[in-house]
Amino acid sequence: MKLLNGSILLFSACILCTCSLRNDNSSSEEKKINAFLSRMTLEEKIGQMNQLTGMGLSNDMTGLVRAGKIGSILNELDVNTINELQRIAVEESRMGIPLIFGRDIIHGFKTIFPIPLGQAASWNPQVAENGARIAALEASSTGIRWTFAPMIDVTRDPRWGRVAESCGEDPYLVSVMGVAMIKGFQGDDLSSPSSLAACAKHFAAYGATESGKDYNTTWVPESQLRDVFLPPFKAAVEAQAATFMCSFNDINGIPSAANEYLNKNILRDEWHYDGMLVSDWGAIDQLIPHGIAADLKEAALKAAHAGIDMDMMGYAYTNHLEALVQSGAVSEKAIDEAVRNILRLKFRMGLFDNPYTTALDTAPYYSEDALQKAHHAAIESVVLLKNKNNVLPLLDKIKTVAVVGPLSDAPADQLGTWCFDAEPQHSITPLAAIQHEYAQQVKVIAKKGLTYSRDKNPQGIAQAVAAAQQADVVLFFAGEEAVLSGEARSRASIHLPGAQTDLLKALKKTGKPVVLIVMAGRPLTIQEEVAEADAVLYAFHGGTMAGPALADLIFGKAVPSGKLPITFPRLVGQVPIYYAHKNTGRPASNIDLIDDIPVGAAQTSIGFTSYHLDAGDSPLFPFGFGLSYTTFEYSDLQLSSTTINKNENLSVACTVKNTGSREGAEVVQLYTGDLVASLARPVKELKGFTKIILQPGESKEVRFTITPEQLSFWNHDNQLVLESGDFRVWIGESSAKGLEANFSVK
Repeated sequence: MKLLNGSILLFSACILCTCSLRNDNSSSEEKKINAFLSRMTLEEKIGQMNQLTGMGLSNDMTGLVRAGKIGSILNELDVNTINELQRIAVEESRMGIPLIFGRDIIHGFKTIFPIPLGQAASWNPQVAENGARIAALEASSTGIRWTFAPMIDVTRDPRWGRVAESCGEDPYLVSVMGVAMIKGFQGDDLSSPSSLAACAKHFAAYGATESGKDYNTTWVPESQLRDVFLPPFKAAVEAQAATFMCSFNDINGIPSAANEYLNKNILRDEWHYDGMLVSDWGAIDQLIPHGIAADLKEAALKAAHAGIDMDMMGYAYTNHLEALVQSGAVSEKAIDEAVRNILRLKFRMGLFDNPYTTALDTAPYYSEDALQKAHHAAIESVVLLKNKNNVLPLLDKIKTVAVVGPLSDAPADQLGTWCFDAEPQHSITPLAAIQHEYAQQVKVIAKKGLTYSRDKNPQGIAQAVAAAQQADVVLFFAGEEAVLSGEARSRASIHLPGAQTDLLKALKKTGKPVVLIVMAGRPLTIQEEVAEADAVLYAFHGGTMAGPALADLIFGKAVPSGKLPITFPRLVGQVPIYYAHKNTGRPASNIDLIDDIPVGAAQTSIGFTSYHLDAGDSPLFPFGFGLSYTTFEYSDLQLSSTTINKNENLSVACTVKNTGSREGAEVVQLYTGDLVASLARPVKELKGFTKIILQPGESKEVRFTITPEQLSFWNHDNQLVLESGDFRVWIGESSAKGLEANFSVK
């Protein structure tokens, strides 16, 4: 057994160059910070730790700014108001410290990209980077310089509403996409007026909340915390994310806002992070209902001890920190360290040199480049789940299409959750795109059938059926309204809402081919619907350009290349279901589903293995799954060696060939499995991927390097170790299918 030092994950081309994040007190920046701290009163220091939501130019807000009692302002969008508040801070407050203006900008400001879960389905970090960069260019024009993204919580529960903001179930995929978003938001220079300070959230294990309920409790063994939930945050530190945000949940009984081990021992001491840590909205105040603080004063005490630098809309610090310092309960040294982190952020953002935003005559929204990249992102985020008899793409022989379903022409809902500044009037819906771009090719008959996703009124179904009877093919745009996913939008049942399944069945009875296009904020349990449909495209919520992207895919101008970033369950009772599960002592075998069991069968007749009688052991669709309009063949798996030392890399390669008649993109995925270890290990884990484009008949060798760090895991002694033994490696098209070989580490 050998202890390895260094990062848990290494990213071949996605991780940014790591530099030391340890304070350098000899630097010019640190000397300036020390000079400020030496002159600031305790009240002014606490003011820097206070973040409030915007109140315009009210007397209350301008008074707080002038008195140096506020360090950051949320949700102020008027550039003139922002500049005036900044002027007061810089020119009229005693210390002249500029403000930071922040806003939730998750997957776009005006030009909306697919929800992060959809971006992750592209398996293309450039998609995520492009979306974040465009959001930064648009939002920074108003004076916003700080975004509370990316959300890099690993989650394996589609009931959780915030799964829409995540990049899925796998720590490697989440890390790669999160790093790309950080790079896009911050650009090449954080001090540029067009950059946004990124915020890695929610630290940590928020995606593991019980029952998939928001704000809920978590119980996570430390080895799982470090193997699954922390790697994306470690990657964010290495990518120099400007800020972190604590999570709402408690972790093994201690909420993040009071968690010294998480925020100090790991984030600061172990990872050497010197960025700023902000609470989530009211998270310090919420220590009271969590039951670990009797009142707001005790909550402020515990948050300060836990290293929370800035209180977001909690009033805990402003109301109680001064008295806590005067009583000796909190040291002024702890206050200085928090303010040091805040001032360091402001220096790095260039706010001391350039605090103001230039008001533009024309806002940089919806540029041709932004719309083109949003269109491309929406195409890559769509996953083809089924294509019976090659119904898709629609060919020239199709003369009439029926466009039905509640998401066919829903400009606000296609944008998805948590995009407060979106303008639905700029959305191009599927119906609008088909009518505009393909009117010369097909006749379109449009009847929604249901007016919104939860609609249970059957009156419109007959009209949709009549439209289907006149068409050669039916395009049924189903899914969820945007409001059904996101924060505090958890669902106990994740079926297709309303009467959409009834509408689908009625359409199917016409005998016409039915293409089901699902636009949703999470995986839905659509086993029945997939069986009814002839083809299925899963589009998540695709943003401003979702309509043109889907139209191009349906009519064959584009080819699907998305892969699932999260496992799709058959039934909600399978949740949590994920590919990187443990094998158990009795892996599923000889499965007899409930309808196959003979009446009167003996209790022992069907064996004793790990599965559900009514769902089996497999998901509806596995992690990494996605079809194309062409086909790919994997062959010639090669390992540089079948035995490596603990300090050696292993090279793994295979050949991928496009065996179809269309150009296509394939996501080639690399997995490893540790067959015998001191702790039971997942059956397989994603360790690399690459997206390649192949012409018909073209072959390409794809090569990966597996490092010792990637074969390591955290053991019971809280050590990152690589143990000798046997391993398996797979390269394939999904977590469920691929070429495989064994190797050993000695």
